[in-house]
Amino acid sequence: MVNCLRDSSALMKPTPESSTQEVLAGLVERVAFHNSENGFCVLRANARGHRDLVTVVGHAAIISAGEWITASGEWINDRAHGQQFKARFLKTSAPSSIDGIEKYLGSGMIRGIGPVYAKKMVKAFGEKVFDVIETDPDRLREVTGIGAIRAKRITDAWAEQKVVREIMIFFTATGSEPRGRFASSRPTARTPCRS
Repeated sequence: MVNCLRDSSALMKPTPESSTQEVLAGLVERVAFHNSENGFCVLRANARGHRDLVTVVGHAAIISAGEWITASGEWINDRAHGQQFKARFLKTSAPSSIDGIEKYLGSGMIRGIGPVYAKKMVKAFGEKVFDVIETDPDRLREVTGIGAIRAKRITDAWAEQKVVREIMIFFTATGSEPRGRFASSRPTARTPCRS
């Protein structure tokens, strides 16, 4: 019989844990839930290598349908919600595909653009639509139904959304809390509820 305890130095060596970390990348089809206070989100994504939509849970300062995500984490089986990808790290990028751009613009994040105008804008400008909004907004009037007022509303909302996104990313990266206009109006531990 072999004595497994003979070499005590073997017992002292740490054994590497098997890593179940995976990387998942894909297009956000729908934001099922997003908590703007802490960034927790539940996403339905069309991920590479998966035929059906997958559920991704994680944290993102701001997230919208049509954005591309790259996540690292692990698959879990939630009792109530089934199989989910639990992201420990979640990176978002502006969409680059026509489908992604259309979903992003039509998601309601930009005032003045819904699914109908998103489709029209993508048809008119293709992958250059973001550049048109930022650098040549007068061209928006080339789209049927977009006049001077709606074009101004779109460019103003785009600029505001861009600033908010940059500020929220800063707060998330530094671990700071938003204050003033960007702070949540919901009660926190420091601001008790009044009945």
